[in-house]
Amino acid sequence: MELAYYSDYAVRLVNTEEPARNKDSLTSVEAVRELFGAASQMARRATDADVTRFRSVRGRLRAVFTAADEGDHTQAVDLLNSLLLEFPVSPQISGHDFLDDEGHPRWHMHLADHPSNATAGYAAIAAMGLAFHLTEFGADRLGLCQASPCRNAYLDTSTNRSRRYCSDRCATRANVAAYRARKRLEAERSDRTGLSAENSHESTTPTDR
Repeated sequence: MELAYYSDYAVRLVNTEEPARNKDSLTSVEAVRELFGAASQMARRATDADVTRFRSVRGRLRAVFTAADEGDHTQAVDLLNSLLLEFPVSPQISGHDFLDDEGHPRWHMHLADHPSNATAGYAAIAAMGLAFHLTEFGADRLGLCQASPCRNAYLDTSTNRSRRYCSDRCATRANVAAYRARKRLEAERSDRTGLSAENSHESTTPTDR
């Protein structure tokens, strides 16, 4: 499977919570299973106990994005390394579902399902996918949405490292807010300039005698 597919595991989990809005969609085993996708064997192993475990891993993954977003790349790597040590992956060579023109398998690396529990399996894949992305593109490609109060995680895949928002919707909202703020500032400056001009005119007008 593609590298982006694995790194997206981390993004999907982190974004089940919106702290600034006090929202959390990770409240049931069904929500845990949805993170895997319907076809995953790991999803079928999920139990109610995984809800709490998933939330713990989610907090640690968000800390990685937060450190990277704040420019503390060493801290981001240290936090991610701790996840990699705790949740090791089982890489395998796979060719399923990918055939060339002659019907031969197109071999690729696949991160196998973890044998212990659903949380360990998901955390292992999310951490390894994020590690691949970080080492390939840089820690500055891990970000948190700048459209307050969103703060969703995202992976910057732009060619000029310019991404600042998790979605087009947030980018549009932020641009509209910035435009309105500029207009308010211009109006306030115009009002102040007008008042200053009026006061200046009054001070130079001769008084009646």
